[in-house]
Amino acid sequence: MRDLKYWVWLSSLPGIGSRKFYKLIQCFQTAENVFYSSREELKRCGVIHDDVVEVVMNNRSIEKIDKYLKKVKDNGINVYLSNQDEYPMNLKNIYDPPPILYSLGELKQEDNESISIVGSRKASEYGLKTAEKLAYDLAQNGITVISGMALGIDAAAHKGAIKGGGRTIAVFACGVTNPYPRSNINLYRDIMKNGAVVSEYPLGIQPVPGNFPARNRIISGLSLGTLVVEANVKSGSLITADFALEQGRDVFAVPGNINSPNSAGTNNLIKNGAKLVNNIEDILVELPGDYMVNNTNTKQLNLDNEEALIMAALLENGKSADQLAADTGMEINEVLSFAAIMELRGIITSISGIYYCELTK
Repeated sequence: MRDLKYWVWLSSLPGIGSRKFYKLIQCFQTAENVFYSSREELKRCGVIHDDVVEVVMNNRSIEKIDKYLKKVKDNGINVYLSNQDEYPMNLKNIYDPPPILYSLGELKQEDNESISIVGSRKASEYGLKTAEKLAYDLAQNGITVISGMALGIDAAAHKGAIKGGGRTIAVFACGVTNPYPRSNINLYRDIMKNGAVVSEYPLGIQPVPGNFPARNRIISGLSLGTLVVEANVKSGSLITADFALEQGRDVFAVPGNINSPNSAGTNNLIKNGAKLVNNIEDILVELPGDYMVNNTNTKQLNLDNEEALIMAALLENGKSADQLAADTGMEINEVLSFAAIMELRGIITSISGIYYCELTK
């Protein structure tokens, strides 16, 4: 408890990032010693500039620390220190793990078997359905899904994991009691029921742009691998993929339309060595341990209305996308989108532009 008080204090100070935090601990042995050190001792240590030394000197109120910790407790927030066994193992093993991890919802041992799914905020229907389906399949196979609760691919991944009956963790670039974006408030509540919302940032911190790249290292750091579903060439999702590579983790990518800007980033990842993902097996085969894949069967297809129409049209003969559009009354782009998801699920296959039902082959 003594460590908790002073670790929370030191990690919350402006100008003290994770790397300076650990260097100060190395210099003074404990965070408590930093708290009681003199101005001259802080300067002599050489870890922080004079302006940050003044920040340390001017923020030494035990009363304020106790008041803050009471607020943390009253909000039902768990606090994990990187020197504790309860701290996530995957995250502990990266170069600069956050000293403090705040969590609304409990982190569990099983969360070490996790995959992060990230991608464009302005995702296509194909991207959204693909992210949701792959997250669903991961959850069905006991894999925790990590993402950032952003609009688009992130939100779809969380929803898929929840639908799959699994756990999901959202990593925030702000305090955990400040759901962002606000339009995802209901998803925020669902995530806490089915996993956790975590952040290295103290309560009350707002989601300023500079926090997001640092947040991304936690998304990848919590995971055994990172899957990018849709991303343009300047997407923040590629920053997450870069962190994953630096951390020695697997990088996966879903291929996309070569004419779509949202696929340019993912296709480049594949070109540069990321594992191409067509289905859940492409991910599970790369993970440590043995996974028995829950394959789709005829009694548990859980088809959408549109997918059911396509399935019915293919039960007897193979058909082109144009023929499927005519038979189902759907737009051609809808047929292509739903057919792509059904291929990922192993329900249908395509050969030379003709779709066939796998279940009748």
